Amino acid sequence: MPYEYQECTIVDIQQVSDHARIFIIQFPDQHTFQFRPGQFVMLNLPLNSKYTNRAYSIASPPAANNRIELVISLKATGKGTHFLWEHVEIGSIILVSKKALGKFALPENLDRDLCFISTGTGIAPLRSMLLDLFATNKAHGRIHLIFGNRYEKDILYRNEFEELRKSHPEFNFIPVLSRENPGWTGKKGYVHPVYEELYQDKKPAYFYICGWGEMIKETRMRLQAMGYEKEFIRFETYD
Repeated sequence: MPYEYQECTIVDIQQVSDHARIFIIQFPDQHTFQFRPGQFVMLNLPLNSKYTNRAYSIASPPAANNRIELVISLKATGKGTHFLWEHVEIGSIILVSKKALGKFALPENLDRDLCFISTGTGIAPLRSMLLDLFATNKAHGRIHLIFGNRYEKDILYRNEFEELRKSHPEFNFIPVLSRENPGWTGKKGYVHPVYEELYQDKKPAYFYICGWGEMIKETRMRLQAMGYEKEFIRFETYD
């Protein structure tokens, strides 16, 4: 599928973990970039490859400053991420799709619990949704964010989520670590036992899943086995 691109500017880069960086992208003033929380953009990168476009979910909520935030993990075999790490700096011009893409979005009426299940940089579209909900004061009920990572140092946006938990009593942030982390007193292992315990009574909920492909596959299977219908289980893969 062909995409229309435009030149945009990298205005900030932040190293947020050993392998993840945040890239802040500024769209030109003459173009108002609009998107729904959960959507992604395509970057057209000058790669020595048959395919030069790469998809990245937007991690920030819609804002008036015409900027978006991407959080990207460096992949050992990923030509796109290696280009971003080695050749892109603050002030660099990159080609970004003129339109946001994807249908991974919240329903208009949040008449059930909302359960976000994520691993790694799969947190991006879910953060966009969450921040937009709070910024717009859209009516919602209980929200759970179950965020799986290997190590404590890998928990992206941790301070932000912990602060949101303090100011929004209906929001429950549950980080889960799968590797040995001395001193860690939170949830250990994988995300699956966490949502299975939270929803063992089968209360109505929307499930939004984003992260590693195998995690998504297993989560969908387990939720359906618990009795949740496919229409209430929505997902986005990134690997």
